[in-house]
Amino acid sequence: MSLSERLNDDMKQAMKNQDKFKLSVIRMIRSAIKNVEIDQKKTLDDNEVLDILNREIKQRKDSLQEFEKADRGDLAETVRKEIEVIAVYMPQQLTEEEIHAIVQQTIQETGASSKADLGKLMSALMPKVKGRADGKLVNQLVQQLLS
Repeated sequence: MSLSERLNDDMKQAMKNQDKFKLSVIRMIRSAIKNVEIDQKKTLDDNEVLDILNREIKQRKDSLQEFEKADRGDLAETVRKEIEVIAVYMPQQLTEEEIHAIVQQTIQETGASSKADLGKLMSALMPKVKGRADGKLVNQLVQQLLS
């Protein structure tokens, strides 16, 4: 079952369960997906849907930080719940140790030895961890290992 089909099924289930919060989050996700499909004039595959889900989570994490800075606990809690709903559709996240091992393996594969090789390393590394690791964390580990 594709991610889009799973979202549709979960939306129907949220309607049946009268779970208004989950329903609104799923509708928001589906709307973002539909907008990209209209722009690109094609149906998106699971990888492209994952990109959209990543973008939606990233936006919410940024909002969460701003709400916490502004001491808006009510809004921060709502955004946390939205992130939880979206995270259900994401693949299992890698642990920091797993990411570290993948980074080291990719450094060996690409022969990267300095920060000058950063672009080559990241272009080889990101497809391996796409959707399963936070880009900031990956970048931090790469910076540590190359310095």
